Amino acid sequence: MIHLFLSKPNANDKGDSASAEAIIALLHQLGTVVWSIIVSSGAKPEARLWLCKSVSLLTSLSPRDQRDLFRNMLRSESVNVELASQVLQMVFEKRPRLAGSILAKRSHLLEKFFQGNPRRILKWFSNFDAGGGSDHKKGAKALSQFAFINRDICWEELEWKGKHGQSPAMVATKPHYFLDLDVLRTVDNFVEYVPDFWSSSEFAESLKDGEILSLDTKYFVQLFIDLMYKDDSRDVWEAVDDFLMDTSFSSLCNHLLISLQESELLIFLKLLSKSLSLRVENMGLGNSLCWLEIVLSKCKDFASIDQLLLLNMVINQGRQLLRLMQDEECQEEKEKVQDIVLQINNTSSSSSSFAAILEGCLGMRTLDVVKLLGLYSWVNHYVLSKECRTLESWESLFIINGITFRKSGTYPILDHDGIKQEENRSKLDSKSPGAIHLKKKEKRRKKKRRTVGFNDDGSDDDDLFVRDDGQDMQSQTRSWLLSTDGFSAPWTMPDLPEHLAKHCFSLWMKWVFTKQTDVA
Repeated sequence: MIHLFLSKPNANDKGDSASAEAIIALLHQLGTVVWSIIVSSGAKPEARLWLCKSVSLLTSLSPRDQRDLFRNMLRSESVNVELASQVLQMVFEKRPRLAGSILAKRSHLLEKFFQGNPRRILKWFSNFDAGGGSDHKKGAKALSQFAFINRDICWEELEWKGKHGQSPAMVATKPHYFLDLDVLRTVDNFVEYVPDFWSSSEFAESLKDGEILSLDTKYFVQLFIDLMYKDDSRDVWEAVDDFLMDTSFSSLCNHLLISLQESELLIFLKLLSKSLSLRVENMGLGNSLCWLEIVLSKCKDFASIDQLLLLNMVINQGRQLLRLMQDEECQEEKEKVQDIVLQINNTSSSSSSFAAILEGCLGMRTLDVVKLLGLYSWVNHYVLSKECRTLESWESLFIINGITFRKSGTYPILDHDGIKQEENRSKLDSKSPGAIHLKKKEKRRKKKRRTVGFNDDGSDDDDLFVRDDGQDMQSQTRSWLLSTDGFSAPWTMPDLPEHLAKHCFSLWMKWVFTKQTDVA
C-alpha cells in the first residue's frame, strides 16, 4: 500500500517524532546518493540546462525588473562579452530596426566595413532594378540617389563597364543604365574621394531597416560591443534596455542563460533573488515551480548552485533522474537508492510520522524544507514507477488515497470508495426505439471489443497484450481524469508517477508555508 499523504494532517497532531527523525535522516542520505548519481553520470551540465529552463518559467518579475536584472549582468565588473553578444544577436534577429536606427546615426562608421571588401560591396550596392529603374534596393538606391543629387562633385567617380560613361541626363531618362555600373570600382572611388557619401542621408536611410546586419553579423556584434563598453553610448544602452523590457522573460532566459558559465549563472541567480520579494499569498503554491520562487526570494545568497540543481532534478526532472540511474556506472548508487527508499517506506507507513515531518519543517531553513519535501515527493515518484504497473494497481492507488477518478472516455467519475458519482442516464422504456438502438449499439461495441487481441478468452480489452514483465502494453495508452488537477487532462500510466509526485510536493509546500505564516 502506497500512502501519498494527500490529506492535511490534523493541526493538533504532532505525530511520531522518532519515526520522523529517522525518515529525515534517510532523506538526507538519499540526497547525497542522488547528487552522486548526477555527478558520476556526467549529467551536471544537463542539470544546469534544466535549471535554466525552470528559471525561464518564472512569472513574478515585472518588465522593469527583468530589464534591470539583465542590464546588471551586462554591466557587471567581469563584463560577459559572450552574454552581450547573445543579447545583440537577439536584437538583430527580433528587432533589426532597433539596431538599424543606431547604425543610421553613425553611417560614417561603415566606410571601413566596405573598404577593400568586394563581397560586402557587391551584396549591398549591386541591387539595381532591371526594369524601369525606379526600384533600386539597399545600397544601390542610396548610391544612385546620392549620385544624382551631388552629380557636380561625384559623377566623375562613377565607373562604367562600357567603352564610355553615361551622362546624368541619359541615366535620368533610362535608370536601368545603372546596371552597367562597375560597382566595385565605383564604391572604391567613393571610399577614397567621396567621404560625404558615407555620412549622407541617402546612405543612412538604407541602413534603418537593419537588413545590413545580415551581411556580417559577427562584425556588427563586435561594433555594438565597442559602442556599449568602450564608448558607453547612451543610445545603444537605451536600445538594449527597450529590448530587454519588451521581450518575454522566458525568451531571454532560454536564449541567454545557456551561454553562462556556472559561476556566472550563480551571479545571475543572486541578482534574481534580490528582485524577488514574495508574500505567501502571491507564491503560486499550487504549482511545482513554487519552490524556486520561494527559495530565491527567501535565500539571498548561495555558495554554489549544486543545491538548486539537485532540487530541480528531484522536483521537476524526476523521470530523467530515474533514467540516469539506469547507467551502468550508477549500479552501486542505484542499489543504495533502492535500499533507502525501502527503509523510508517501512518507516512512513502511517500519517502520524508524516505529520511529525511537517511539524519539524516549521523550524527549518527554507532551503532545507524544500529539499526535504522535494526528496520525499521523488520517493513517491520512484515507488509509483516500480510498483504500479497495471490498470488495477493504479485504480486501487486512487481509491486508497482518496483521489476521485474517471477513465478518460465515457466512464463515470468514481470517488475514493470506487462508487459512481454520476448515475447512468435515466433508463429508457425497454420498448422505446431509443432503448432498442442503445442495446444494439452496446452489443456491437462488446462484440467488436472481443475480436481484438491474439487469444480471445472473452476477457475485457484491459487485460490484453500483457508483456513479459507483466506490464499491460495496451494500458500504456489508457488514461484517467483525476481530481488532482480538477479533471482537466487525461493521465496515462507512464505520466502518472511524475504528475502525482509533483501534486504531492505542491500540496505539502502549501501546507508548510501557509502554516509558517500563521505561526509567524
